[in-house]
Amino acid sequence: MNFELNEDQQAFVDAAKEYASSEMAPHAAHWDETSHFPVDVIKNTGELGFLGIYSPEQYGGLGLSRLDASLIFEEMSKHCTSTTAFLTIHNMCAWMLTSFGSEALAEEWGTKLTSGELLASYCLTEPGHGSDAGNLKTTANKTTDANGNQQYVLNGSKTFISGAGSTDILIVMARTGEDGPRGVSCFMVPADAEGISYGKKEDKMGWNSQPTRLITFEDVIIPAGNLIGQEGEGFKFAMKGLDGGRINIASCSLGTAQAALNQAQAYMLERKQFGKTLASFQALQFKLADMLTELIAARQMVRLAAHKLDHKDPQATAYCAMAKRFATDVCFQICDEALQLHGGYGYIKEYPLERHLRDTRVHRILEGTNEIMRLIISRKILQEGATEVII
Repeated sequence: MNFELNEDQQAFVDAAKEYASSEMAPHAAHWDETSHFPVDVIKNTGELGFLGIYSPEQYGGLGLSRLDASLIFEEMSKHCTSTTAFLTIHNMCAWMLTSFGSEALAEEWGTKLTSGELLASYCLTEPGHGSDAGNLKTTANKTTDANGNQQYVLNGSKTFISGAGSTDILIVMARTGEDGPRGVSCFMVPADAEGISYGKKEDKMGWNSQPTRLITFEDVIIPAGNLIGQEGEGFKFAMKGLDGGRINIASCSLGTAQAALNQAQAYMLERKQFGKTLASFQALQFKLADMLTELIAARQMVRLAAHKLDHKDPQATAYCAMAKRFATDVCFQICDEALQLHGGYGYIKEYPLERHLRDTRVHRILEGTNEIMRLIISRKILQEGATEVII
């Protein structure tokens, strides 16, 4: 396939660059140091359409492809990885509600998500379960109130929730039926609903410009109309979300690695050692060549996976897993090598390399660990009846 950007794609990338370079890059180090969640900066991206990139146009989204979204996220992550990563999470929530929720739910709440009036957190992961999304324990039991209206009562907890305590809406996966994936349903829950409590803000290695907290639900009443889709469809939505989420987070790794590589290139051309610039040493030239080669390979794999997902290729899930595994591993290594090329300067916070390294490390864990990605890929290769490796 042709990976040349068309005119519209280039326009979106340019808009992302202009906004992120002026509104995010100058503050990224401070946000990281102070653990500041830049809500206003994030909400303002709604004016560009970047809070509903692939949400339906009828609910205020841009209706773009996953490849288009990947291009935008890659560009923005060059300027602040952590804040861009939250944008990817919000976009997934907005897409899920507007694509699978009822028309009434999407009209009332979806348009507020795509415009930036409200921000959302995604609540899937539970304590003790991690990537085992099909066996979550949070429950939503259907009941009837005193007026005869149907409702759900939500109980349980979710962990490692980005934006928790500072967002307005929670997209929650909860069990409404039998054990296993077929009993999981999806709900839109106001973040300030009675019975919701938030744990302490986690002190993290990276991603410090967004808060991460445990959320506990104790007899939280949810109107029946807040069910997204039908009962038992939540796991399906979650898996669809994870395919796109893996492309999104891989795209954030690409942008950060590109920024690290750019900084390493500039440093090698200006820094002198033993009377020569670092760029004069063949060993360092080869290191930079390998970094660039691996970055280009990762970028092509991510864009191929996005193309497969956009075209509903039956192998899309495997390609998304491969792209996420490869790009997040390779791009973390590129950030590490860029830091190494800076020597001691790379280790101090005056330079952004140590932040790039910290922010990209978690990408190998979330949206399914890279060990789980290998499991998905190997199952696809070795599935019963398979006659050849996917291509």
